Amino acid sequence: MTGNGLHAGLKNRHLSMIAIGGVIGAGLFVGSSSGIATAGPGILLSYALVGTLVVLVMRMLGEMSAANPTSGSFSAHADRALGRWAGFSIGWLYWFFWVVVLAVEATAGAKILEGWIPAVPQWGWALIVMVVLTATNLVSVGSYGEFEFWFAGIKVVAIGAFIVVGLLAVLGVLPGAHSDKAGFSNLTDHGGFLPHGPGAILTGVLLVVFSFMGSEIATLAAGESENPQRAVTKSTNSIIWRIGVFYLGSILIVVALLPWNDPSIKEKGSYVAALDSLGIAHAGEIMNFIVLTSVLSCLNSGLYTASRMAFSLGQRGDAPKAFARTTSRGVPMAAIVASVVFGFVAVFFNYRFPDSVFLFLVNSSGAVALFVWLVICFSQLRMRKIIQAEAPEKLVVKMWLYPYLTWATAGLIVFVLGYMLTDTEGESSGRTTVLLSLLVAAVVVAVAVVKQKVTGGRTAEATAAAESAESADKVSVG
Repeated sequence: MTGNGLHAGLKNRHLSMIAIGGVIGAGLFVGSSSGIATAGPGILLSYALVGTLVVLVMRMLGEMSAANPTSGSFSAHADRALGRWAGFSIGWLYWFFWVVVLAVEATAGAKILEGWIPAVPQWGWALIVMVVLTATNLVSVGSYGEFEFWFAGIKVVAIGAFIVVGLLAVLGVLPGAHSDKAGFSNLTDHGGFLPHGPGAILTGVLLVVFSFMGSEIATLAAGESENPQRAVTKSTNSIIWRIGVFYLGSILIVVALLPWNDPSIKEKGSYVAALDSLGIAHAGEIMNFIVLTSVLSCLNSGLYTASRMAFSLGQRGDAPKAFARTTSRGVPMAAIVASVVFGFVAVFFNYRFPDSVFLFLVNSSGAVALFVWLVICFSQLRMRKIIQAEAPEKLVVKMWLYPYLTWATAGLIVFVLGYMLTDTEGESSGRTTVLLSLLVAAVVVAVAVVKQKVTGGRTAEATAAAESAESADKVSVG
């Protein structure tokens, strides 16, 4: 049964928590230890640099999405601002990125669950997790929002509690804590704030940049909310404090509680080591539970995001028409099922060919985040002029210092990509990631160009869908 497009099933509280949870990936808990080992306390500057980049990119995306809320978000904006090839390419690359993330997160969640209940094998847990979250997404957008509300809520409360408890310990006023290592002096005492020199800040950027992917999910989800423009404006305006508190705040507490070169940070993970140093019982299990909720949140949102991007591509004639069909509940079933199938295939590759096929998938999707941000920059440069000419009253969110800050942001992204090419260590080095991601991107762009030439531009049906993007994507309430 085909419904009337997507439904406005997300409440304001869902959107608020999706926006907050979107910036807190499992990568923050899992990946921060290697960043601290690489840059010492200077990793704070790496997080601040990437955080600034994300704030600027989200401001641009917020400007375009507040003027035209759509489930295709930046892909739909790129389609209109830069051309059909751009919307097609970045849409499919983003979909590919999240499908690979599904496999990575399903495996990470399965490892934790197997540790708790070894009777079920790891692949069994991966299957269970994927099936449960697929069912959630298939029921309705409201059930996705409800799950995400609680998953994100646990993450937010956990990090908030960690910051409060850690700060009290650092100030020496936490009852019952006997941490002789805690103190803000840890930021400078052990070889200085930058023990490995200023260059380590950029190396740290490479390690932390991918943990920020997901901040743009709120702009996709806004298309299925009761008041899309308000939702986009709110999530865009609040991203500064979200990154400031959850990333910079929590990492500052970690490096203040322990010397950056304490071996426990690498052995146990930064947050577990920090909790252990305070003598908090079962710190490892508590953290595992929080990481698991982050993983499930990422899986839930990844499946939602991939399916909505596939839905938008189907609407614009850049994917099978079936992807654009919805059930009576407003759920794009074919888009969800297709995303899950590829997610399952990637999970299979992770278990069967972890060091070849799956490693290629991970590396070749690794730089997609930076490509997406770059396309958002160039789309905004063009879209500002289009919006000003057609409907200037829709510019309720404006990019600061346009166009200079937009160009500066694009330049910084290109610089980070260039710097990644100098990183040649390991199988997942920066150079490998950039080159393989560029290879996949080149193939997708080539397909887009060939498709455009073969079809001679848009079909009448696709043109109608694209031109009525606002009404087609405008969700039917009820």
